[in-house]
Amino acid sequence: MGDQEGRTPGMWVDGGDEQVVVHVGGEMDIDRATMLYNALHIAITQEGGPHEIVADLSDMSFCDSAGLNALIRAHHTAAEYGKHVSLRGPQPQFLRLLEITGADILFPITDA
Repeated sequence: MGDQEGRTPGMWVDGGDEQVVVHVGGEMDIDRATMLYNALHIAITQEGGPHEIVADLSDMSFCDSAGLNALIRAHHTAAEYGKHVSLRGPQPQFLRLLEITGADILFPITDA
């Protein structure tokens, strides 16, 4: 992760026919939340793109309410486009944030 060509430090996107994976690493706070939403928005609204968008959070060390808001906005955008957003590998801190806000019902957790 990081300084590789075509990748934003701490975030990159892998695409395929079945799903698009947005990889998120490091801390997700107000300074990076817009970047996360934009990456998810592009994946969701891409014409002819996959119906499954996965936010891979396995390398995300922290997330505040701004990061959670970006994911919730992406969930709503996906619903408008008939697509789904799932989460892969969320850390305990983020799982707790989902639980206490009630947002856990919005996002399936996947291993794929």
